[in-house]
Amino acid sequence: MKANTDTAAHPMPAPPGATPDQPVGPGERIVSLDFIRGIAVLGILFANIVAFGHPMLAYLWPEALPGGGTEADGWFWLFQFTLVDGKFRGLFTLLFGAGMYLFIERAWARGGSWRLQARRLVWLLLFGAAHFYFLFVGDILFLYAVSGLLALPMLRWAAKTQLWIGLGWYLLGSLAFTGTLGIQAALESNLEAREQAGPSWSQMSDGWQEQVDDAAAEAAVLTKGGYGDVLAFRVSEQSGQLAIGAVISVFETIPLILIGMALYRMGFFTAAFDRAKMRRWGWAGLTGGAAVTLALGWWGVARDFPPFLTQFLFNGASAFPRLAMTLGLASLLVLWTPRAAHGWLGSRFVAAGRMAFSNYVGISLVMMLVFHGWAGGLYGELGRPELLPFVLLGWVLILAWSKPWLARFRYGPLEWLWRSLTYGRRFPIRR
Repeated sequence: MKANTDTAAHPMPAPPGATPDQPVGPGERIVSLDFIRGIAVLGILFANIVAFGHPMLAYLWPEALPGGGTEADGWFWLFQFTLVDGKFRGLFTLLFGAGMYLFIERAWARGGSWRLQARRLVWLLLFGAAHFYFLFVGDILFLYAVSGLLALPMLRWAAKTQLWIGLGWYLLGSLAFTGTLGIQAALESNLEAREQAGPSWSQMSDGWQEQVDDAAAEAAVLTKGGYGDVLAFRVSEQSGQLAIGAVISVFETIPLILIGMALYRMGFFTAAFDRAKMRRWGWAGLTGGAAVTLALGWWGVARDFPPFLTQFLFNGASAFPRLAMTLGLASLLVLWTPRAAHGWLGSRFVAAGRMAFSNYVGISLVMMLVFHGWAGGLYGELGRPELLPFVLLGWVLILAWSKPWLARFRYGPLEWLWRSLTYGRRFPIRR
């Protein structure tokens, strides 16, 4: 797919007298970015719902649910694994990369420098840490901030360099995870190999049991403890997850950020590519990736979710078809934007995307109040299918409040705060 990069590679000059902190005008917004981001934030809620209502281990392994999970939990895991898990996070990460380059491009045009982007990312890192400790242990903002800071030196790379290095980096990282986790899954399925492995297998088994014990401790605190107990547990027992996530992000988040930067610069998000090819490759990536992912998931269901096999499928082998699905979905949504973005529902997706930061954090607050034992008390009580109404509730809240808010205010509340902190001055928020 060859892109028409004339406008994408050469941004319009800034208006005379423009400064780096000047708000983006209505005509400068790329609607497809907002539209797709709104859909992505809804999909992320669907992916995260298990981790809101259960320990993080249950996110990937159904046996971590109370009682080991039911048959319905297993089928719902397969549905989420095939169509939801990782796809919307990947989409959101592509958009983060595109938004990161868009921000610095406009800053450059107005006389700013990379330091402005760095300051913006440092504030995001602090927001992410606060989100992790105070609201939701499954935070991704901290990882985005760390990945973005590491990607700063790559902003000046040519778009094609960003694209090909991003793709190669992602595939090599996925191959490393797949190989490592595949060895564990192979040992798990072969008694003779386990006996030959000796202490190595014992260490793997002990490591998995430690994860199970940690999940039980997490469930006990979030079920019976007060908010102070939850906070203390996260500080004392779960802080290491931030560091582990930052390491893992090197293998997935940074390469996807690079791909997102490159696609934005090549005009992908403004449909500068050949539309017929975008449609054809979009459907091929989405359906082909889904078919491969379904086959992998079925393997886990048929084997009744052995822990190391499930981990291999979830965090290893599925990364390859997931990339195809993410890029395919992005292509189709870009093509759908002109027809959908101005309709009743589409305009609400756009508004939700413009307030994605506020919506992402806000929905964590809502779900905390629904599930934590000291609040709504539903933590650990519901199976996967029973969590679906709370996904729908979250979607309704996001779509219901974003558009009316933006009719009265220039920014979402957290977007406004982030912007004001980045530039070191208070921006007017009311229209």
